[in-house]
Amino acid sequence: MTKKPTINIGIPEDVRKKIAAGLSHLLADSYTLYLMTHNFHWNVKGPMFNTLHVMFMQQYTEQWTALDLIAERIRSLGFPAPGTYKEFSKLASIQEVEGVPAATDMIQHLVDAQEATARTARDLFPLVNDANDQPTADLLTQRLDVHEKTAWMLRSLLEE
Repeated sequence: MTKKPTINIGIPEDVRKKIAAGLSHLLADSYTLYLMTHNFHWNVKGPMFNTLHVMFMQQYTEQWTALDLIAERIRSLGFPAPGTYKEFSKLASIQEVEGVPAATDMIQHLVDAQEATARTARDLFPLVNDANDQPTADLLTQRLDVHEKTAWMLRSLLEE
């Protein structure tokens, strides 16, 4: 029988497990946001169609790349990344949107989802900082920058 390799990166296993659990929540929120954004890209209509269709495509493309980065960080910490709708629905703080909302409602849903994802990332910082886990802190900082900037851009579309 092959012995399971140990991980000795300077972060105890119990702390790595907590960080991985927090990142799993971030991955679930990020995947839910990705799916919502892609759905809205497909189904948007009205006077802002072209602007929103293109903007949503840019957003879900960026989000798709981020999913891999978050999942790979979980794996680097030595734990399996969640990867099913069932797991994501248990872990996500974002609720799915039913039906096809009007374009401005889509924008508001995305603002709320971007902000929720930012809160999930930010909530993990104290643990990550205490663990001296710079790679995860860097990932969280990058995600916060994207989600906060995207929320601002989307909110701007709702202003007169």
